[in-house]
Amino acid sequence: MHQKPYKSKELQILQFLKARKALTSEQTQTYHNLHKGYLGEKNFYQLLKKNLSVNSIVLHSLLFESNNTTFQIDCLIILQNTIYLIEVKNFEGDFYLKNKTWYAISSKREINNPLIQLERSEFLLRNLLQTHGFQFKLSPYVVFVNETFTLYGAPLKIPVIFPTQLQRFVGMLNNTPSKLTQLHKRMVKKLEELHITESPYERLPEYNLRQLKRGICCHKCRSFMIRVSYKKLSCVECGYKESIDSGVMRSVVEFSTLFPENKITTSAIHDWCAVIGTKERIRTVLSKYLSFVANGRYSYYIFY
Repeated sequence: MHQKPYKSKELQILQFLKARKALTSEQTQTYHNLHKGYLGEKNFYQLLKKNLSVNSIVLHSLLFESNNTTFQIDCLIILQNTIYLIEVKNFEGDFYLKNKTWYAISSKREINNPLIQLERSEFLLRNLLQTHGFQFKLSPYVVFVNETFTLYGAPLKIPVIFPTQLQRFVGMLNNTPSKLTQLHKRMVKKLEELHITESPYERLPEYNLRQLKRGICCHKCRSFMIRVSYKKLSCVECGYKESIDSGVMRSVVEFSTLFPENKITTSAIHDWCAVIGTKERIRTVLSKYLSFVANGRYSYYIFY
């Protein structure tokens, strides 16, 4: 069982806004950091999905609260006797370790020690599991997924998996005897119940509808698309083509994510998409994929 990593609400909103308004330098940096982290988790997910064959359950992008403290876990690999707690890092370039302090060689600046973050997550997860009656061995690792990453001065025995060791790590997991039981399934169900969807650390930018550029953004490159036929859209930058139905519905998801308090109406989505000629065309798409709530001139649509 593999559960995919997902984009945080903060990353989704920044990604949607980036194409429609100018972000501040701080917001742009936050976006790049979050996006890079998400890509690292996605790469690790794909590696496991392709190569992990042992009887296991893999969970990604988890957020919990324990001891009045919120903590995030990138990945849990659950085997019969051991839960592998994985902190995924997508660092690029050269780093060095000196007296337990990590530095980026390019800037000579100290960076946050990922092993401290790992120790914190291990302590809080163990406490959380024990609180709910689950006793499993935890095996924590920081996994570096970017092929360009190098760490100088690392001692031999630290819980780190380097890019060149990833295949061997998965091979070790595959060679571990593992039989999952109802106990494991109950634990996974409890973890899914305890998972928090709203992070208190998210810093959502302020924005309003008037500030944002209208149009349908390309699924591939986030440039704006144009209508090339009754049924097709095309990206002006990368040439990606998509059906109008698909483009409109992606834009509906974007609109409802950015403005959850706003009703999904034919007029609102027609204005938001901009390039779809008539409201009737929008109404046809909305009626096909959403549920209609009749309320006279204030009628609207909701997701099923």
